[in-house]
Order: sequence, then structure tokens, then C-alpha cells
Amino acid sequence: MLSAKGKYGLKALVQLASLPPAETAQATDIADATSIPKKFLDAILGELRNAGIIYSKKGPGGGYMLARAPADIQIGQVIRTLDGPLAPIACASRTAFQPCRDCKDIKTCAVRLAMTRVRDATSEILDRMSVADMLRDARRAAPRAPQIKKKTGRPLAAAARLRRGRTAKRPATKKPPGKDSPGAARA
Repeated sequence: MLSAKGKYGLKALVQLASLPPAETAQATDIADATSIPKKFLDAILGELRNAGIIYSKKGPGGGYMLARAPADIQIGQVIRTLDGPLAPIACASRTAFQPCRDCKDIKTCAVRLAMTRVRDATSEILDRMSVADMLRDARRAAPRAPQIKKKTGRPLAAAARLRRGRTAKRPATKKPPGKDSPGAARA
């Protein structure tokens, strides 16, 4: 299961990925935007910096930024950096293998074999997914902002067309017969 540390690290990276290229963000701003406790975020950012995933810049205009393009930062790498191996149990891990004390035969252990498949499937997904993918998915899932209407009751785009001399297409309406209409002479 993903720890709070792993979750917060991913949230911070998505926040940094949303910035224009080469722009930095202060840890306080990241914490405020993502609702991550600042002290916890500082520790997470330190680990991500040590792993070469983010870069920190000191001085005026300083802060944190991604060390690589968001598409080049795999989620699997981030989770391994912050939470350790992806395997649900140590005997199924590739990087931190430890046999279980109660296991008589590692090669035929049904639990280890099943958890190895879980590890492989998890790794397959997380190592193909990038921070850019997460940002794209979040933007797609975000509700669209409602269009602001001017006093005319028309959306801003229609009001802009009117200012430029273009009229918005409107359905034709029937005028009631009056003095000036052809139907008025018959009455």
C-alpha cells in the first residue's frame, strides 16, 4: 500500500509539473496548494532532491523544480525512492529480497509466487506511468469552469464577437402582426 509519504511526494511532483518550465516553487507554496504538512513536505522534498528527481535553488527566485521533464519521471521510481520496494512482502522483492523465516522451500512457496506476480503487475503499471501522465489525468478529470456571462446574458465569447462586429447566430423569431407588418393591412 502507498504510504502518506509516497502519496504526498507524488502530489508535490504533480504540483511542480504544473509550473511553467524552469519556474520554481517555494515549499510553503507547494504545501499550501497540496494540503501537505510543511515539515513533512520538507523531508520528502529532501529525499526527492537526493534521488535527483527534483532540484533546489537557493537565493532570490529560488525554490524547487523538477530535475527532468515530467514525462521522464516514472511513478515507480518515485515510490521506490520514498517507500522502498514495490513488492508486498520481502520474499517477492527484487531489490530487498529476504526469505520468510517460516518458509521451507522458497522456490515452491505459493504465497511468494503469488506476491511475485502482484509485484510484477504493479511494477509494469507504475514504471510506465509518469508524472506527466498524472498531471494530464488530473486536468482531464477536473470539472470545467463555468463560462462567465456579461450583463447581456451571453457568454463572453459571444460578447467578444459582437464587439468585433460579428453577430452571434440567433434563431429567427416571428413578430406579432402590427401596424407595419404585412398581416396588419388585412385586419
